[in-house]
Amino acid sequence: MIRTTLEAWLDRLEQRSPEARVDLGLERVRQVFSKLALDLSNTAVVTVAGTNGKGSTVAYLEAIYCAGGKRVLAYTSPHLLHFSERFRIDQAPTSEAGIVHALETVEQARGDVVLTYFEHITLAALVLAAGTRPDVLLLEVGLGGRLDAVNVVDPDVAVLTSIGLDHTEWLGRTRRAIGREKAGIARPGKTLIVGERRLPSGFADDLQATGARVRTIGSDFRTRRSGKGFRLFGDELSLTLPQPSLAGRGQVDNAACAVLAAIALKERCPLPSHAYALGLQSARVPGRQQVIRSKPLVVVDVAHNPAAARQLAASLGPSKGNSMAVFAALSDKDIEAMGRILNACFDHWLVAGLEGPRGLSADQLAERLRAIPVTGSVEALESVPTAVRAALRRCGQHGRVAVVGSFRTVADAWPELETLG
Repeated sequence: MIRTTLEAWLDRLEQRSPEARVDLGLERVRQVFSKLALDLSNTAVVTVAGTNGKGSTVAYLEAIYCAGGKRVLAYTSPHLLHFSERFRIDQAPTSEAGIVHALETVEQARGDVVLTYFEHITLAALVLAAGTRPDVLLLEVGLGGRLDAVNVVDPDVAVLTSIGLDHTEWLGRTRRAIGREKAGIARPGKTLIVGERRLPSGFADDLQATGARVRTIGSDFRTRRSGKGFRLFGDELSLTLPQPSLAGRGQVDNAACAVLAAIALKERCPLPSHAYALGLQSARVPGRQQVIRSKPLVVVDVAHNPAAARQLAASLGPSKGNSMAVFAALSDKDIEAMGRILNACFDHWLVAGLEGPRGLSADQLAERLRAIPVTGSVEALESVPTAVRAALRRCGQHGRVAVVGSFRTVADAWPELETLG
């Protein structure tokens, strides 16, 4: 069966080079990309990088282009529940048969070049794009930007959503160093949309050095709340847009980045004027401040770094009693910073472990939270589903439960959450 074949393929890639392995660089992927000789000349490319907001910005762009009648392929990572979520055509996961064919095409082309897991599936996404010939190809950077596999393709428009301290062991220890890596997706003479409002000292010079046409929200363009939506204006542009469909404090800026990217591409890929508003209202991203139930309030969020935790804390606000966190995180994340940021939001922390090379046991995670210390109680439980069940039993109709910490935390919780109506 195709499903078994895809699973076998993913097992094969995992054994060859585990997904958790990071080996940044473009030499290998360029060699194989050249052998593939893919024709993407009739497809406009938008590449999106950033510490947070990448997935939301891609989702807004997907929805905008679909609302405008364009064919769009989006490549994102990681997936939440099913691997095929990483390859979406017109907002729907690609068929597993198509993914298998693309993976096999890359395998035949690579020869003796040993690709990482992410490099192989990125090239498979480009094979899919060449085969389906979408009007627009959206590429979400996996890690950094300059040396990420998606950067093998020259974008027509690049978007840098935000700059935060994450993946510092690979990208640098300062926001400016991390920003430089992310800005590596820019191309001379092409538009670079920057959604980060607090540029690190000296980073404006780094942006200009890329040779791109830099357009920054907060200086070149501004947003202002207006009625039930917001205005986006600057550089002879003035648009009144609806409140974005996705929850979170930074979503207006993510939506603005998407609209500006689409406008920058308007000569190559024109859109009807209604597409922007419809797209912002219809975008969906599972797992990002997603409300599963209102009584009790159950929210899931894949937030896994301090910047994302800060946005979640702003949305949740301080606890008003009986607020439960179901929390599991990977060992290389800044758990202490996340704990401090979310501390006031929760009365109780129900923590669980995650398996794998970057996993952290429930006892280890509980110890790190207690060392901060968080003010709420901390209890280690055997698994995320167990923690979800315990939280729902204890919170009562007027309490709340937030499942947070990583994509894997939300994925592990999903079987329990699907039963909630």
